[in-house]
Amino acid sequence: MKSTTRGTLAAVVTCVAAAVATPAVAADGVPVAVPLEGVENSLNMEMPRIGGTVPLLMPGSPDGPRYVEGRLLPDRAVPQLPVSGQLPSLDLRTPLPRVLGDTFDHFAASTPTSDLRALTPGASLDAPLSAPRPDKLGLPDPKLPEVGILAPVLQAAPGANLGLAPGL
Repeated sequence: MKSTTRGTLAAVVTCVAAAVATPAVAADGVPVAVPLEGVENSLNMEMPRIGGTVPLLMPGSPDGPRYVEGRLLPDRAVPQLPVSGQLPSLDLRTPLPRVLGDTFDHFAASTPTSDLRALTPGASLDAPLSAPRPDKLGLPDPKLPEVGILAPVLQAAPGANLGLAPGL
């Protein structure tokens, strides 16, 4: 096989692999279904349908330390890491025999995906010495050390849908 043919074949295989792998990497979540068909067939009765989506969380870039005049250590020495994603979704449909009549009525509950934003905890520290002072020939003054904990943040708007209906 000539080297140009091998090069062309390698380029085609690389492009196909990139096209196949890209949708899997770009997915927001992984669908999950609970397989209950075997139980339904063995017991000869209608079983619930359960499914959902497990989200993939994406970490962001942390906000770096900020230098403040008069401090030896930068502010936010341990930065907070932003994380974004979605809350998991759930879809449940189950039969309710003879609750609202002679036919099988069904109860349905679902939680749609909703956006999720979070910040991990962080810390702000300062040394027990002040900045060098020119009036004391560059020597720092002693002071009390400072330690601050940056609280974690969680923002989401979850929701749910409930309903009764005939048929699955």
